[in-house]
Amino acid sequence: MRSTVNKVSYLRGEVEVAPDKSISHRTVILSALAEGRSRVKNFLQAEDTLTTCSCLQSLGLSIQLQDNELLIDSPGINQLREPEVVLDCGNSGTTMRLLAGLLAGRPFTAVLSGDASLNKRPMRRVLIPLSSMGMRFMARQDTYPPIAVQGGSLQGIEYQMPVASAQVKSALLLAGLQAAGVTTVLENALSRDHTERMLAAMGAQIERQPGRVRVVPGAELSPQDWEVPNDISSAAFFLVAASIVPNSEILLKQVGVNPTRDGILDVLRSMGADLEIINPHTAGGEPVADILVRTAPLRAVEIQGDIMPRLIDELPVIAVAMAVADGTSVVRDAEELRVKETDRIAAITSELSRLGVAIEATPDGFVVDGTKSCLRGATVNSHGDHRIAMSLAIAGLIADQPTYIDNAEAVNISYPEFWNTIQTLSR
Repeated sequence: MRSTVNKVSYLRGEVEVAPDKSISHRTVILSALAEGRSRVKNFLQAEDTLTTCSCLQSLGLSIQLQDNELLIDSPGINQLREPEVVLDCGNSGTTMRLLAGLLAGRPFTAVLSGDASLNKRPMRRVLIPLSSMGMRFMARQDTYPPIAVQGGSLQGIEYQMPVASAQVKSALLLAGLQAAGVTTVLENALSRDHTERMLAAMGAQIERQPGRVRVVPGAELSPQDWEVPNDISSAAFFLVAASIVPNSEILLKQVGVNPTRDGILDVLRSMGADLEIINPHTAGGEPVADILVRTAPLRAVEIQGDIMPRLIDELPVIAVAMAVADGTSVVRDAEELRVKETDRIAAITSELSRLGVAIEATPDGFVVDGTKSCLRGATVNSHGDHRIAMSLAIAGLIADQPTYIDNAEAVNISYPEFWNTIQTLSR
């Protein structure tokens, strides 16, 4: 599908962006642990999360949408059944990695596969520590999907994460709940902590210290009524859009502002963005707030180090903000972008270059010279990556000529209403 984006004179209004994708995935997967009915308000109904639902149904869960609420009935972790089909994880690395942890302690074999993009993403970082706990697996080219997981008796471990990853950490915690003995995960940089918060709410014995998460198995977990905040990763596109489109003012409602996810706010503030946090409160165990953003002149920034796990998914749209900032911006320590839905460093640099942005890729990031950038319309490609598609759309809002985005349907992976949101705000 090709979408056309035209320059707009302003963006204004109040909007609720898509519900949080990371938390939506976890409401379904973690609900499998506890026998009984869990309920989810504001569940993200997008391709990735519906893929997770389908996989859990194959493991014996009953999942249905009723009156805008997701109802999940689980037989409990010990009654999950061996799937009769390959568990198709689609484009979702979260689904594949967390299910590997869930299945690691189950006494049966399951096969995890995905689409062409996901099956090109290495799973070594999750498979190796899980195998050290006792899980056995077979994979293509050693650690590439499809993956056959043979679960069984697990032993708790202490594991030092070489790279901060909430997905790998979550998989180890899920396996640790089923292991003999304690499992401890050590992190040099803090990754998003939704799994720890949610497991604690279910009654798991989770102990958290700076740089360390410890799970003690044996606690009886209870089903929950979950409430999913709106996704700060989806809000990021409109935080940038309102900052760079002239005469703009947007109020983003009920956005999750978990401190392990809010790096985008710190970066935009350091660039001079006009942001205001309104009505901060807690919902479903997660910090939530409204965010008011207005047009402001931006300045260049350098991003590197410990902040990366807090904004890794937002870097493509941050590159768009850098394209209009005064000066030269630099992103370092972002190697993780190379193994996302696509090589996002290569994708965002090649496609923004087509639009007239002075951007160059580096092995671990990119450099953007805002003083030499002049956004013009062009035909660009999402590379099948939802965040690349949406980032290019935001750039198109200030380009002098129309921007044509091929494979624009990729937005359905996380934000099916994205195009409608743009239309609403630009009327």
